[in-house]
Amino acid sequence: MAVAFFMGFYSGLPLLLTGSLLQAWMRESGVDLATIGLFALVGLPYTGKFLWAPLFDRYALPLLGRRRGWLLLVQLALAGAIAGLGWVDPAHAPWGVALAALLVAFLSASQDILIDAYRRESLAELEQGLGASLYVNGYRLGMLLTSGGGLILADFIGFRQVYALCGLLMASGAVITLWAREPQSAHGVPRTLAEAVVQPFLTFFRREDALWILAFILLYKIGDTMASHMTMPFYLDLGFSKTEIGAVVKLFGFWATIAGGLIGGVLILRLGLYASLWGFGVLQALSTAGFVLLAWWGRDLLGLMGVVTFENLSAGLGTAAFVAFMASQTDRRFTATQYALLSSLMGIPRVIVAAPTGLLAEWLGWPGFFLCCALIALPGLLILLRFRHWLA
Repeated sequence: MAVAFFMGFYSGLPLLLTGSLLQAWMRESGVDLATIGLFALVGLPYTGKFLWAPLFDRYALPLLGRRRGWLLLVQLALAGAIAGLGWVDPAHAPWGVALAALLVAFLSASQDILIDAYRRESLAELEQGLGASLYVNGYRLGMLLTSGGGLILADFIGFRQVYALCGLLMASGAVITLWAREPQSAHGVPRTLAEAVVQPFLTFFRREDALWILAFILLYKIGDTMASHMTMPFYLDLGFSKTEIGAVVKLFGFWATIAGGLIGGVLILRLGLYASLWGFGVLQALSTAGFVLLAWWGRDLLGLMGVVTFENLSAGLGTAAFVAFMASQTDRRFTATQYALLSSLMGIPRVIVAAPTGLLAEWLGWPGFFLCCALIALPGLLILLRFRHWLA
C-alpha cells in the first residue's frame, strides 16, 4: 500500500507540468486562450500509450525484473526531460515548448503504464479498491506539488527554476523503484512480441460488454476533465493572483481530495463498485456545476474555497472508484497492455476533447461553458445500467 501511494505521487508529478503550470506560464507570457486550449494536444501520448505497452509486457531488462527495470530507466529519462522543458520560452518558441512538452508527456505516459501494471500485479483482488484510493491520493499530491507549489514558487524564482526543481524531484522516484519488490509474473505471460500485441486485445474484446466498457471509460469523467482543463485561465480571468490560486485551489483543496480518496476507498468496500460509481459520478457532475455559481459570484475567496472543496472531494471519490473499475477489467497476463488501453481511453477527454475547450469557453462564456461540462457527464452514468447484472 505504501508503494502504491508513492508510485501514485511520481505518476501524478509530471502531469500538470504540461497542463495547468504550463498554461499559467503561457498566459503570463501573453499567449491567447485558443492556443492554450490547443496545447492539450501535447498530451496525445496519454491516449496512445497502449501502442507501445506490449513492449513492457514482452521484454524485461537485465536488472530489477520485468516491471522495475523499465520503470527505473523511464523515471531517470523523464527527470531530464522535465528540466529541459524549463529552458524553452513560450513567448518566442511555442513550437519548441510543444516538442519539449510532448517528450515529457511520452515518458510520463510510459511511466504510467509501468506503475499501473505494477500496482495491479502486486495487490490482491480485494485490495484493488483501497490500493486505488491510496494511489489516487499520491497522484493528487504529486499534482499539488508541481502545480500549486509550482505556481507559488514561480512568483519568487520564475518558471524556469521551478521546472529544474521538478526534474530533481522526479529523479528521486528511483529510490522508491529500488525499494519496491518485483511482483510475481502471472502464468502464461507472452513469450513473443506478436503474442504480446494480439492476445491482450483478443482476450478483452471477446467479452460480451467490451465495447460498452470502453464507452463508459471514455465518458465517465469527460465533463469533469473538460472543466478542469480550463479552470486555471478561469481563475486568472476572475482576478485571483497566482499565489491565491496556489494556496486555495491547490493547497486548501488538497485536503478535500485526500478525504475524498480515503472515503472513496472505504465506501467501495462497503457499498460495492457499482453503487460507488453511480453516487460518485453524480457528485462529480454537481461539483462541475458549482463553477457556474463561482462565475456569477466573481472574485470571492470564500466562494472559491467552497467550490474547490466540493470539486476536489468528488474528484477524489470518483477517481478512486474509476481506477478500481479499470483494474478489475484487466487480465494479469497482459496487465500493461490492457490497462494502458483502458487508461488511454480515459485520457482522450483530457487531450482531444479538451483541445477546443478554450474556443468553447470564449463562445459560451464561463457560466455556459461549465454548465455544458456538467450536462455532458450524464451519458457515462447511463451506461452503468448495462453493467448492473455483473458489476452490482
